[in-house]
Amino acid sequence: MNGPFQTARELTATALPAEFAALAPPPLLLPGEQLDHYHALRQAIFADLAPRSAIEWLLAIDVAELSWEIQRYRMLRHRLLETYRQKAIEAALRRIDLVGIDPDFEPQAEYYTQRNALSWRTDPIAATEIEARLAAYGCDQDAVTTEVYVQAREVLVLFEGLLNAAQTKRTLLLREIRHQRFVSAPMRRPCL
Repeated sequence: MNGPFQTARELTATALPAEFAALAPPPLLLPGEQLDHYHALRQAIFADLAPRSAIEWLLAIDVAELSWEIQRYRMLRHRLLETYRQKAIEAALRRIDLVGIDPDFEPQAEYYTQRNALSWRTDPIAATEIEARLAAYGCDQDAVTTEVYVQAREVLVLFEGLLNAAQTKRTLLLREIRHQRFVSAPMRRPCL
């Protein structure tokens, strides 16, 4: 996977043989994932690894699956950070807007704070206004980012564990492919 990038024509050179199709069932995609992206990643890996035996094909299929999982974990982690950023904006707004408010109006104020945080996420004009208001109170983007990581720390640890486990498995599979090729390579005798 660290060789030169191949064109679409070159990537079709190593297709999954029909006899192994049952070993690589269609993926279970999450909403937002696209089958053609999955197939492109899998085909690129197959072309790069160029499996030569049944065992290598099984290992290559697993490398492709793990690579897809790694991409999935990264995307989910990114979406998670976006969600926690909205919550961090909400927390910052709460510290500014709810100070000294009459307890009878707290539920309504809380509702509007949540709506403002959602507007920050979905409306660029509202985002600029809210960020300026937060900055006026000394809450800059670094403070918001810190809040994001404080709120998301446990979930980020979970994703880091998932990523590390998948990457470790993938590395082991790639080593096994290399080992299979070394074992099956004919032994060369030194010239005397």
